[in-house]
Amino acid sequence: MKEQARFWRHPALPRVDLLHARYVTHRYARHTHEEFAIGVIVAGVEEFACRGSTYRAGTGQLVVVSPEYEHTGQAGVPEGWAYRMMYPPVETISESGTPYFGDPVIEDPALAGLLLRTHAAAEHGDDLAASTLMRTFAAELVSRHASPRPPREAAAGSQEVRQAVELLHERLVEPPSLEGLAEAVRSAPFPLLRAFKAATGLPPHAYLTTLRVREARRLLAAGMPAARVAAEVGFTDQAHLTRHFKRIVGVPPAAYQRAAGTYKTH
Repeated sequence: MKEQARFWRHPALPRVDLLHARYVTHRYARHTHEEFAIGVIVAGVEEFACRGSTYRAGTGQLVVVSPEYEHTGQAGVPEGWAYRMMYPPVETISESGTPYFGDPVIEDPALAGLLLRTHAAAEHGDDLAASTLMRTFAAELVSRHASPRPPREAAAGSQEVRQAVELLHERLVEPPSLEGLAEAVRSAPFPLLRAFKAATGLPPHAYLTTLRVREARRLLAAGMPAARVAAEVGFTDQAHLTRHFKRIVGVPPAAYQRAAGTYKTH
């Protein structure tokens, strides 16, 4: 079965990326988003790891992954899965902080239908309907399914982890080795690795790849050529960028840039 993916933006939904895709063999690498990842499965089953557990979402179910939660994604059945996703920033979902959702798979047919109508309105260029439905969906999602955030124990070495994260942000192109990173934050390699993964869900090298792809998205949206983007964010070449970009975003850089360009000139 052929895989298809369309990534786009709509001016009525500021900073909200939209994805309509069918995947069979595609597998998302473990990664995080700055935004929410919210979608509805329209066919098949998606299987994904998130917060140390494995989940399966089937036709009609909602998937809600909160910002900075590490997760994967792959087919849960041989025929794969199709879904409609949106990636809204926190302030689009709630103006009073980041809401917490205890279960990333939600059974709510009415809310799933509302998301599909929001997607369709954006796809067909209905500005008023798209913006109205988006706000309605966000309010309903939070009121029906958000819950109090459970207290989290601070990860061991959290100060060192914060410093390590800051250093990776600063050194996208020339990152230190694990030993160099540990030395810079006055830790030892293995304790830092363990604390870093406990705090972020990812080892430092995978976290760095996520940071690079995030910056690549911003540069591509600004119109920078992909080959230059690869060099600017620290990938070896354009092919290296394309491989990691697709494993995290779901579409190659060229398709993402076309979508961003359409948004700008709409």
